This record gives sequence, structure tokens and C-alpha cells, in this order.
Amino acid sequence: MNRTAIIVRLSPWLFTIGLLILWEAAVHALHIPTFFLPPPTAVAYAFVEFAGPLARNSWITLETTMIGFALAVGFGLLLGLLVGWSRTIYAGLYPLMIGFNAIPKVAVVPILVLWFGIGFVPAVFTAFLISFFPIVVNVATGLATIEPELEDVLKALGASKLDIMRKVGIPRTLPYFFGSLKIAITLAFVGSVISESVASNYGIGNLMLQAQAQFQVPLIFAGLVALAIEGIAMYAAMAILERRMTGWAQRSGFAQS
Repeated sequence: MNRTAIIVRLSPWLFTIGLLILWEAAVHALHIPTFFLPPPTAVAYAFVEFAGPLARNSWITLETTMIGFALAVGFGLLLGLLVGWSRTIYAGLYPLMIGFNAIPKVAVVPILVLWFGIGFVPAVFTAFLISFFPIVVNVATGLATIEPELEDVLKALGASKLDIMRKVGIPRTLPYFFGSLKIAITLAFVGSVISESVASNYGIGNLMLQAQAQFQVPLIFAGLVALAIEGIAMYAAMAILERRMTGWAQRSGFAQS
């Protein structure tokens, strides 16, 4: 491993440590009160003091997020294939999907509560609703951008629409699909936390809401850090999956970096 590769691997840790040091120094130098912006040491102490509630609620948030994300992957992949299959379906459904995606999902949570009650199910559906759109768009885009010349050649050789889809369209779509998973998993966490903050008695969102009511600002930041750790871990898992499944589509210089 050369020096550049070592620096690249260490850079996230170095930047994070540098940011924490700067944050700690700024809070003490400017005499910022803890209830406004707690220093990293206070956040770390809150992690230790509330380790049990943070662990339990982090697991609940992770569970609801992954279930909603799994639903989004399945539904988004099928809908993306359907939308990308036909230009007519693409033209008909795409405006509807854009309109639905433009609706703030926090406005949908009260409807989910009326249907399913407060708790686990609204959080799962909110995570699903907020994360399936990038998957649909990327899969549909991958299919819709097949070169017309390539389709004409394949049809001239006797390939059917289904043959083109299976042998050209789906392989071409894989980089789009696995790339969209990295976006969708982070959005799924946003959906879970939104629902937990509005309509749940469990999860990191609810824990942060309770901490806000009690002015426990370090605990709020600890909850944010817990969410960040989960999000980074899941994003990294999706990135590893992307490299394993679509490494052939990446440029060699980018893959090495």
C-alpha cells in the first residue's frame, strides 16, 4: 500500500478528530453554554450515562429502517423495471411519482397513524415512502437510456423486447440500482426518525424528543451521533455491495482510490 492510499484511508479519521478538537476548543474559548452547544466531551459523557437507552432505541430505529428499506428495494426495483419497460408507462407514471415525492413525508405520518396507530408500522412505512423514489428513478433511467442503435441491432438479430431487457437492460441498470441504494438507505433513516418523533414511543427520534423536553442537549447530540454511526455503517455496507456487484462498471482510478 503506497503513501497516497494510506493518507486516503486515514483522512476520514483525521478530519473527524480535527473537527472534534476544533469544536471543543471553540465551545470553551467562546464560553458557549452547554444547553446551546455542548462540547464533544459532554456528548461523550451522555453516551456513557445513557448507554442503555441509546442502545435500545438505536436498535429499534435500525430495525424499522431496514424493514422499510427492504420494502423500498423490492417495490422500487419492480416499479423501476415497469416504468423503464415502456415509454408510455414512463410518460404516464413519472409525473405522478414526482408529485408524490414532492409531498413532505412528515405530512403523511398523521394519515399513517390514523390507519395503523402509533408505533412501529408508521415508522416502517415512512422509511419506505421516503426511500423508494431514488431506486425507481435510477432503475428506470438505466433502462430508458439504452441506445436506440443498440436496440435496433438486437431486434434485427431476432431479439425480443424481453431478451433486450434481460441481456442488456438489466445488466446496464445494475450500476444505477446499486448506486441508488446508498442514497435510499440514508433517506430511510430520515423517514424512521421523522415518524418516531411524531408518532412513536420508541426509537432515537422519540428519545431525542424526550431529551429536548427535558433540556438534555448533550443527549440530543448523542442521539444524532448514534444516527450518524448507523447511517455511515449502512452506507458503507451498500458501497461494499456496489463494488462487489458492479466493480466492472467503475473506472480503475476511482476504484483504487
